[in-house]
Amino acid sequence: MPNATQITVGAVIAEFLEHCDVKAAFGVISIHNMPILDAMFARGKVRFVMARGEAGAGNMADACARSTSSLGVCITSTGPASGNIAGSLVEAYTAGTPLLHITGQIETQYLDKKLSYIHEAPDQLTMLKAVSKAAFRVLSAETCLSTLKAAVQAAMTAPTGPVSVEIPIDIQQALIDMPADLSPLPVAVLAPSEAALDALADQLAKARRPLLWLGGGARHAGAAVQRLKAMGFGIVSTGQGRGIVAEDDPATLGAYNIQKPVEAFYQRCDAMLAVGTRLRSNETLKYELKLPRPLLRIDVDAAQQGRCYMDDGFVCGDSALALNGLADRLEARGYKADPELLADLRQTHDEVVATMRDGLGPYSVLVQQLQKVVGRNFNWVRDVTVSNSTWGNRELRFFEPNAGVHATGGGIGMGMPMAIGAAIGAAETGSGRKTLGLAGDGGFILNLGELATLVQEECNTLIVLMNDQRYGVIQNIQDASYG
Repeated sequence: MPNATQITVGAVIAEFLEHCDVKAAFGVISIHNMPILDAMFARGKVRFVMARGEAGAGNMADACARSTSSLGVCITSTGPASGNIAGSLVEAYTAGTPLLHITGQIETQYLDKKLSYIHEAPDQLTMLKAVSKAAFRVLSAETCLSTLKAAVQAAMTAPTGPVSVEIPIDIQQALIDMPADLSPLPVAVLAPSEAALDALADQLAKARRPLLWLGGGARHAGAAVQRLKAMGFGIVSTGQGRGIVAEDDPATLGAYNIQKPVEAFYQRCDAMLAVGTRLRSNETLKYELKLPRPLLRIDVDAAQQGRCYMDDGFVCGDSALALNGLADRLEARGYKADPELLADLRQTHDEVVATMRDGLGPYSVLVQQLQKVVGRNFNWVRDVTVSNSTWGNRELRFFEPNAGVHATGGGIGMGMPMAIGAAIGAAETGSGRKTLGLAGDGGFILNLGELATLVQEECNTLIVLMNDQRYGVIQNIQDASYG
């Protein structure tokens, strides 16, 4: 007989999300997730954004997490709904977004029996493992909370990523005693070895013109980056690393990282330290970009050593800890880079910016006016479109490390739902940020249904829609490659 003090597992899930400091969750309601969503509504502490499709909901949760440096949450049904979110999970995985994807499942008595039960997807867990950092299935009401805790810990542990959890509907409905501890598990931070830092400092102490190449894994390391910048290091960033150093700072190239004058500038430098980056193909001219030597790397993922480029030194560990350890060692030696480095960097920056703006023609006015209107506190969310490839990945200028969101995996149609997620994040955190979205007509129409979500949620969002009445990116590639 049920105890009057017992609550549903769905209610436990709702309260656990609150303990994870989740302000908003995104998804689509279904018969296989109602106990969770009903409990969230009854408690009234986590805003639930009802999307028009699971793909859009996943993008919203992803962008909300990226723009607020927090855990994203998406709640879907099982079967077709879990399939619908697969592309969004791939994007979050590529971007390294900490995201918790909670999906329902059919009743445990029918699981894995291939009965064509409604919403059944045979071997769904394997599919989720392929598009997530990890995937779990809850096997009992008693283990639901511990499974969710493990999932959140996995999502938040660097290298961060999306984690999926299947929860059968009968388990969501089950009554249990209120758990004593709903707090999330601690997230370990990987400390670099002292010997590796000593070796790194020895190599960089010999350099007179060193550069830092900053990726998304260095977003939280801004204070340490400033210490190295004060010693005269030049800065260049990936799309994910933009804003770690404000892009009006004379010591940074921003994301102008592959142009011919920049490549020539690299050859006038005598060391590069790449931090929290995979040196991806689209930011290294398919690994043909000539980078300075020695090429040194810091990454929390040991598997990154030697990938894409052979490195001349590797430190495995948290980027903030590693950069602070490096700064301690170089400061103790009184290290200063060649002061002419930054003058050379600034001249190179100004040259490539002028060339880019000249090539934009009348669109250069659009870029300048958008920058003027948004000021310094904004989200800049971009779909995959010709305009983003041409200028959106480098302009507008960023002043915060989480100001930019774009489809790193190259899937079109994610821009508008991502803009919604970023706008919801701004509203729930009180950041005061205006959200600007950039999309092409092809990508915009792909998730057109989410325009209703944007209106429904009263998002403080402006969409800049570039309409060439075609998939312009694809046409350019097709013309160049196949005539």
